[in-house]
Amino acid sequence: MMDWTDRHCRYFHRLIAPRARLYTEMITTGALLHGDVPRHLDFDPAEHPLALQVGGSEPADLAHCARLAQQWGYDEINLNCGCPSPRVQRGAFGACLMAEPALVRDCVEAMRDAAALPVTVKHRIGIDRVDDYGFVRDFVGTVGEGGCTVFIVHARNAWLDGLSPKRNREVPPLRHDTVARLKCDFPQWIFVLNGGLGESLELRAELARVDGVMIGRAAYHDPWRLREWEAIAFGPAIEAEPTRDEVEQAMVRYMTEQHASHATPWLAVARHMMGLRLGEPGARRWRQVWSDHALRALAPAEVMQRARAAMTRGEPQSV
Repeated sequence: MMDWTDRHCRYFHRLIAPRARLYTEMITTGALLHGDVPRHLDFDPAEHPLALQVGGSEPADLAHCARLAQQWGYDEINLNCGCPSPRVQRGAFGACLMAEPALVRDCVEAMRDAAALPVTVKHRIGIDRVDDYGFVRDFVGTVGEGGCTVFIVHARNAWLDGLSPKRNREVPPLRHDTVARLKCDFPQWIFVLNGGLGESLELRAELARVDGVMIGRAAYHDPWRLREWEAIAFGPAIEAEPTRDEVEQAMVRYMTEQHASHATPWLAVARHMMGLRLGEPGARRWRQVWSDHALRALAPAEVMQRARAAMTRGEPQSV
């Protein structure tokens, strides 16, 4: 979810799903060692519970990142061992780390020694085209020796050659049963299923045999369904849930605050909420207004008024 689940996206999702655990986009150790740390790690307190997802393979570097995560107030640090992109492979981390479980174990141990935060690992069920349950079982067993007790498993292999990251989310077959089998073999640990989820009946069935589910792109493109999924996982909401209008109004307030404090253009925030009205009459016209660069000089509240008017009146207006 690199370039997707930034702090603005997470703030938006938190408005819809107050009980879900949110994850940052993957941030490399190099970016935290040598880059603009506040830009990468700053977040709104409303985002809690929030996990920092990092990519790297040097135990000392990852230990430094764990200390930063604790200093900045994150609730968890997650090591990515599932990303198959060529850029990540050149950095010798991501999914290719599954071939080095002892190194991942050492990375986890170093991170746990450096900070009191829970250290979790996100990984695939295998690499390349080898369908071998023993491979992922041994990976999990070895990594667990380092103190990891939570495994977030994308239930596909990562094909490291010949497929783009997008195709790696589509072509390797899904094998949800593999994650359920891991839970049976390691009942003392927590297993969260990722990959190909979105239908409510499927979520209910999987939550009966694993400990949790992670939903990425489906939640991004149709965020309002987060309410439905959250209720499946945690039960009915206790407090009154906001309407779509109220979520949009809250985002307008957030955009105004972000512009005042960080000079953030409202377009940088609004891009994440394009799915808010999905399924409603006039949703396309609403999206057209909120994505119209010709309106960038207007205040977010004015843009919201135009977007809502466009839903019922017809074509959006530009200036």
